[in-house]
Amino acid sequence: MADNMIMVHIIDREGVQHDLEAPTDMNMNIMELCRSYELPVEGRCGGMAMCATCQCYLESDTELPEQNDSELNMLDEAFFVEKNSRLGCQIHISDAIDGIVLRLAPEGN
Repeated sequence: MADNMIMVHIIDREGVQHDLEAPTDMNMNIMELCRSYELPVEGRCGGMAMCATCQCYLESDTELPEQNDSELNMLDEAFFVEKNSRLGCQIHISDAIDGIVLRLAPEGN
């Protein structure tokens, strides 16, 4: 794999794991990555933490930055929220998340 690529593991709503190569030099986030691989992540608000249609569950021990107020407020209003819920649009692709495992939340937000 190229120097500027990491591996991201996404478990879809049917329980199938997708191993995605993700570029660290394009300022992408998990929502955009899922959409680029045509996984069913809506991202209706375009990544502004305003819709929760990219909600996912952190399944690995990957350290992520603290959630900001926008993300926390949106998750307060979302369906199917768990203690490990995050918004994919708020997880930026970087070397720090290499190997992350995320499960897509059920539809319905």
